[in-house]
Amino acid sequence: MTDTNITDRTPSKFDYASPIQFRFKITKLPLVEFTIQTANIPSVTLDEVQQPTRLKPIALPGSTLSFGNLELSFLVDENLNNYKELHDWLIGLGTPESDSQFAALLESGSDRFSGSTARSVPTGSNAASPLNEGAIYSDATLTVLNSKNIPKTEIRFRNVYPVSLSGLSYDIKANDVSYIQSSASFSYMGYEIVQISST
Repeated sequence: MTDTNITDRTPSKFDYASPIQFRFKITKLPLVEFTIQTANIPSVTLDEVQQPTRLKPIALPGSTLSFGNLELSFLVDENLNNYKELHDWLIGLGTPESDSQFAALLESGSDRFSGSTARSVPTGSNAASPLNEGAIYSDATLTVLNSKNIPKTEIRFRNVYPVSLSGLSYDIKANDVSYIQSSASFSYMGYEIVQISST
């Protein structure tokens, strides 16, 4: 039997996380970033392995983690500028009409991220120039604030890209003005939780 001293296990702080105290930054979407309403820390699931026995199978921890999507919702401005910002990113990745849409995405990335993520080909090499991944991916950071709005923890996402964007609904029968929100899902290469202050 485990012997524990409950006094030694008492937390030193009793402040709990508030769902409204956060900031979200995503490099490629400055207009969306400004109107973020909700964001999440994605779920993590570890698979299980069932070891057969003559009686009941024994569950053992597996070796594969699966991560949920990064989910955002944001207010849409009246000119749809922030919605278009995300819509154009998706269109460039999916190229529904022609390859020129992907080329336009790469071009927009080279303008915005020049020198930061592009890799060069050695002089005299016949190798094709690598893709500017700053156009395809973006980094994002969810900053968790404490009760005094001081940043305490950062969730840093690497190589984020959109996988879905909700539609927009207009309704002339609405009695009250409820400004339009849109939601988007993102996949990513990985994320880390970093304590930037422990006090």
